[in-house]
Amino acid sequence: MGVTLLGKKIGMTRVFSEDGKQSVPVTVLQMSPCVVTQIRTPETDGYSAVQVGWGEIKPRNASIPMIGHDAKAGSAPRRVHVEFRCDDGVASGYELGQEVGLAALEGVQFVDAIGTSKGKGFQGTMKRHGFKGQQATHGVERKHRSPGSIGAHATNRGHCGKLKKGKRMAGQMGAERVTVRSLPIVKIDTENNLLLVKGPVPGANGGTIEIRPAIRLNRSKGKAKSA
Repeated sequence: MGVTLLGKKIGMTRVFSEDGKQSVPVTVLQMSPCVVTQIRTPETDGYSAVQVGWGEIKPRNASIPMIGHDAKAGSAPRRVHVEFRCDDGVASGYELGQEVGLAALEGVQFVDAIGTSKGKGFQGTMKRHGFKGQQATHGVERKHRSPGSIGAHATNRGHCGKLKKGKRMAGQMGAERVTVRSLPIVKIDTENNLLLVKGPVPGANGGTIEIRPAIRLNRSKGKAKSA
């Protein structure tokens, strides 16, 4: 797995081609440099990984253990910490307190964006799963947005009517960890720590986003990368 960077979602805009005839919808991400706060090794942790911290936070709002943890790397307390797996040789190339920025994405064409989706609260089956609902005519009661019969999906044990696990019903929607894969990088502005990627990124504006080099590509994007 490649390096993982942390940043903040600013919002969406568009970028025009040089001839001005084509516009590309892009999401703007502010990727201020991360700080290496811990290096995990097989001898001490059983695996190789690099932990990075991002985002400033007042010491009074941080816990004492986290303040001491970041102080070992010579850094002020950080708001968010993530780690990415890597080989021993790659992990040895990092040092505590080292800053990792957009330069780490040099030569990368596609990235994965990971964030927390917008919370929608408790929603019905039509909004949550795209059900079409009941008919609006022919004597149907005022329950047009109900899911319909669910008893036929019960377990066939003969002694209970318990529904099968995974049955799509009403419930909490959103506020989940979502990964959008293989977003093309449109522009990297290292001077202003901005990253522009084509397409939507999960979460609300101002939310924390994880960016990593794409793990796998579909066939069309794989051909574009090899070309």
